[in-house]
Amino acid sequence: MFKSNDNAPNTVSSSNQESTRFGSVRRVIATTAILSVVLLAQPAAAQQGVICSADKLPEMIEGFFQITTALGIIGLVVVWQADSLAEVFTMSHDQKKSLKRHKRSALKSGLILSILGPLYTVAGGMMGLPLAQCVDLAPW
Repeated sequence: MFKSNDNAPNTVSSSNQESTRFGSVRRVIATTAILSVVLLAQPAAAQQGVICSADKLPEMIEGFFQITTALGIIGLVVVWQADSLAEVFTMSHDQKKSLKRHKRSALKSGLILSILGPLYTVAGGMMGLPLAQCVDLAPW
């Protein structure tokens, strides 16, 4: 009377299996990356002044940091203006609340982005980190 359909795929279990498989792959990749950074950074840390003595490397690092900081701040301005414009045309109270929350998180990200470079330069110089002694990461 009741016939089971064995040919129909079980989408719930297959999606759970895929998410479990994807989660385990991500954990393996993250663990491998962390271990490689820890193991490979020790020989590099033992060499004093390699970055500072390299030809034009400190200037390249400073330039890269300044470009990424500038792009991040420009992105903050674009996101802020787009959210403000969307807020004008939004009627729902929940959508306005969501847009304000997005603007706040964009502002926090911009502040963190512009504070990390000078903080590393000052704190790294105080702790005696080799990169902080020859590279100025202040974006201005």
